[in-house]
Amino acid sequence: MSSRVAVALVSFMLLALASCAREEGAAEIEARLRAARADSVALAEAQYDASAFDTLSWQNQEARLERGRVVWNHSCARCHGYDGEGNGELAQQMGVEVPSFLRAEWPLAGDVPAMRHAIYVGHESVMPNWGLQGLSYRDMDAAAAHIDQLTRSDQQ
Repeated sequence: MSSRVAVALVSFMLLALASCAREEGAAEIEARLRAARADSVALAEAQYDASAFDTLSWQNQEARLERGRVVWNHSCARCHGYDGEGNGELAQQMGVEVPSFLRAEWPLAGDVPAMRHAIYVGHESVMPNWGLQGLSYRDMDAAAAHIDQLTRSDQQ
């Protein structure tokens, strides 16, 4: 099954579960949504290939960071906030706690390969599996570089 088909299937399942909300208890629906997210994360984990990043090349670091800013502003800032504080408008509207990348205890700080993995795989809470949702390895690399720059500039 292709990753796009799997994402479409998970999306359909989520919509179907939401339409059943009147017939089932909220706890049952929440459990099914968590299970669907866990399946999606497991699929992304199984498809993740760290070596795909080894083939990327950039004209220079500034080009990589510029692309990272574009990807960040389009795909990430809605939840993580433009500054990386975890205060994005969508996260606030959904009532979702999103980690601040600027806190000293953020576990991925300085680890670009781990950031790329997290972007690709997503999280069982609400973090999208960007690798399954069509974000290219190049864009994930650029976003990770941008996040790394955010964390480093905050420490200076």
